[in-house]
Amino acid sequence: MSKKPLILVTNDDGITAPGILALIEVMETLGDVVVVAPDSPQSGMGHAITLNNVLHLDKVSKKGDKTLKYSCSGTPADCVKIAINEVLDRRPDLCVSGINHGSNSSINVIYSGTMSAAIEAGIEGIPAIGFSLLDYKWDADFEASKKYIKQIAKNALQNGIADGMILNVNIPALKEKELKGIKVCRQARANWKEKFDKRQTPQGRDYYWLTGEFVNYDKGTDTDEYALSEGYISVVPVQYDLTAHHYMQELNTWQFE
Repeated sequence: MSKKPLILVTNDDGITAPGILALIEVMETLGDVVVVAPDSPQSGMGHAITLNNVLHLDKVSKKGDKTLKYSCSGTPADCVKIAINEVLDRRPDLCVSGINHGSNSSINVIYSGTMSAAIEAGIEGIPAIGFSLLDYKWDADFEASKKYIKQIAKNALQNGIADGMILNVNIPALKEKELKGIKVCRQARANWKEKFDKRQTPQGRDYYWLTGEFVNYDKGTDTDEYALSEGYISVVPVQYDLTAHHYMQELNTWQFE
C-alpha cells in the first residue's frame, strides 16, 4: 500500500482542458492522484447536481498511465460525489479543483463550478482548494502558476485546512518573475452589472446572450481584487455555512406573531 497522500483532482472546464492537465502534473509530485472530471465544459454551473437524469462514468486512463482518470457526464459537484462514493477506495487527503481558465475571485465564487467542486469536498470533510488563472484563453500559459500551486497544496497536506473551510486561490496571468508572491485576503465586494444582448433567429424568435461588466465597489487593500491587481496570488478562505451570524441578534428584535 502506498503511503503517499491521495489527491482527488477535478475541474469545471472538462477533463481535456489544459488547466486540469497542468494541475495533475503538479499533484503527481505530491501524492497519488485520481481524476474525476466532467466530460464537457461545465463553467458557471455553481453547485448544481444531477437529480433527474442518469450519470455516466467512463475510465479514460490507459494501461500504464501514472494517474487513474475518469470522465463524468455530470456537474463538478457530481464528480466529487461520485468519486467519493464509487471510485476511491479511501477518503482523499486533499481535493483540488482547476486550474480554471478565468477568474473566480470576489462574487464569481458563487457561480463557479470550479469552487463548487472544492466546496462539495469540503462539505464531506475533505481539505479542498480551488485554483483559477486569470486567463480565459484555452491555450493559457499555466507554467508560472505551478510553483505556487505546489506550495499551497503542500501546506494544505502538511497543516490541514480547518473544518468547514475551503481555499479559493486566484492567480494573475503573469510571468513567474512578475508574480510578487501570495497574499491571504478577504473577498472583495464586487458584482456584475448585467445586461442581455437581444437578437432574433431567422424565424423571428427572440433569443438572448448574457453580457455584463464586472464592477469592483471595494476600495480596501486587503481584498482578493486588490492583491490580484498588484501582481499577487490571492488566497481567500471561504465557507459553506452561509449563516450571517452578525445579523442574528438584530433579526431577533423582530416581532413574530
